[in-house]
Amino acid sequence: MTLRPITLIGIVISMVTGIALGIIGYRNWLYQEEQPYTREFQEVLHQVHENYVQEVGKDELVLNALKGMLQNLDDHSSFLDTRDFNDLQAETTGHFGGVGIEIGLVDDYFTVIAPLSDTPADSAGLRSGDRIIELDHQPLKGRQLVDVVDRLRGQPGSSLHMRLLRETAQEPLDVELTRAIIEVDSVQNSMLEPGYGYIRIAQFQSATGEDFIAAAEALADEAGGQLRGLVLDLRNNPGGVLQSSVSVADALLPEGLIVYTEGRLPSSHLKYRASGSDLLRGAPIVVLINGGSASAAEIVAGALQDHQRAILMGSRSFGKGSVQSVVPLAHERALKLTTAHYFTPNGRSIHNLGILPDEQRIRGSESSDEFEARLMADALTLLKQQTALRLHAKI
Repeated sequence: MTLRPITLIGIVISMVTGIALGIIGYRNWLYQEEQPYTREFQEVLHQVHENYVQEVGKDELVLNALKGMLQNLDDHSSFLDTRDFNDLQAETTGHFGGVGIEIGLVDDYFTVIAPLSDTPADSAGLRSGDRIIELDHQPLKGRQLVDVVDRLRGQPGSSLHMRLLRETAQEPLDVELTRAIIEVDSVQNSMLEPGYGYIRIAQFQSATGEDFIAAAEALADEAGGQLRGLVLDLRNNPGGVLQSSVSVADALLPEGLIVYTEGRLPSSHLKYRASGSDLLRGAPIVVLINGGSASAAEIVAGALQDHQRAILMGSRSFGKGSVQSVVPLAHERALKLTTAHYFTPNGRSIHNLGILPDEQRIRGSESSDEFEARLMADALTLLKQQTALRLHAKI
């Protein structure tokens, strides 16, 4: 059937009219919904600007209001000014100034999630779970997380006094730190003994997936072309870039779901699947985790555990199962906003729960060096047992 020109014109006019009415209706609804809040905000802004005991610029007041809006959502959402945004970008590349810890707000305490390896915090003996109560003799109660992070950072060579609570100590501990340039090598590797490799991922940065694959391939070459087993160390790994954790899990899984995310918006419902590479060609894996293993580290551990691709050894992980999206704004500012929660392939949400290891190992009265030696020996024994079972199955 062929439509006449007058019919086509009528259809176009109807469509345009409908769209226009829809836009007008939406704008009227939006105006009616937001007008009271806009008026109230403007009134408060005016009263504070005109009558507060000290003069404060409107720009500063609006900026503080934006920060408060995000900070009151959850422990991980925040408004990033230019400096905060630059710091976040520096962290993803592994180069920034500070003491080298990842912190979060846990039970109203600023808590060490993990000290980064070979940093001032690591050298001073800070542990996952330590609760920071003072910085430079100033109490932190009532402070915001972004303010505490800002105070932890500073010029390399400058000193920082920290007072903290530790579960195993009866009295608060005082620690003196010297800030330094924090350059985190995301991936480190070595050979434990012929055929059995070790890879540590300290943090998931933008290039961690590529670096992990290069490290695994280098170990395989050193082993004569094929590793017999791998220890993957994710202890005190505070997480980082989601896509990098997916890349690492993808390199070790033959197939299947790695992780999926769910949120309010359809765009936050995502599924990440393995491409079928499995660099180790089925060689056994032991993954080391502890209370400092969080977020992206838990994505890798959870995926490998659900697919029975690895044995998890250590202690319960931290339990951060939320996804933050960074939304760039004008003037080099940004929002870091929680937009989804992630789930392991079997549908487990680890938020505030963590991941339990298959083989629990907890440090007792032994020294840290003694515990490290015992843990590595146990991991190596497990790998050899799995290798023997694999060879037996092939026979």
